Amino acid sequence: MTTPTSQAPGAFTVRAVRGATQVASDDPALIEQATLELLGEILLRNGLSEADLISIVFTATHDLCSAFPAAAARKLGLTDVPLLCTAEIAVPGSLDRVIRVLAHVHSPQPRDAMHHVYLGAAAALRPDLSAPAPRTDSPLPQGA
Repeated sequence: MTTPTSQAPGAFTVRAVRGATQVASDDPALIEQATLELLGEILLRNGLSEADLISIVFTATHDLCSAFPAAAARKLGLTDVPLLCTAEIAVPGSLDRVIRVLAHVHSPQPRDAMHHVYLGAAAALRPDLSAPAPRTDSPLPQGA
């Protein structure tokens, strides 16, 4: 395994940030609310703004089919960020009603300094990554 080359201080590079949350039921309003909360926390904990986003992939478990998580992201004003929704594979015994996010971003942070966000019961998916991270000023647009 090779070690990534170090970058100049202040230089931005492409990073990936993961996250997940669980909703109580397959309700469009709950899916929207949970998606907005998850995206907000990902941006906040990593000090990111809309301009830092390259693309976002959303997955939802088979039992969430009433709304697209990407539609909630559009309500945040992410109109020019490529978004994709897809179905999570249905592994027996896996956590139900989960929305997952893989966001590609520009960041000056090294990969090991990125804060992945697992909210509520979804924290069980990655307990090694679920510790709360320091929060910064809100990156969400006014009124969102």
